Amino acid sequence: MKNSGKVDRTALKKVKITEDKNDFQYWQKQSYEFRLETLEAIREEYNTWKYGAQQRLQRVCTIIKRR
Repeated sequence: MKNSGKVDRTALKKVKITEDKNDFQYWQKQSYEFRLETLEAIREEYNTWKYGAQQRLQRVCTIIKRR
């Protein structure tokens, strides 16, 4: 499943902080693939907000085979 980097805002629901339940159990029930996809989406959204673009590698490493 390819993540577009956008949050599906239709799945969100606002609640008062006093009504907020512990979401730890929710995330424990989710598959590790879904949790990683969600974490990556949050990371991409933060980097876009903070830096204005997707973060890239700053250096390129070359591996040289020695005899």
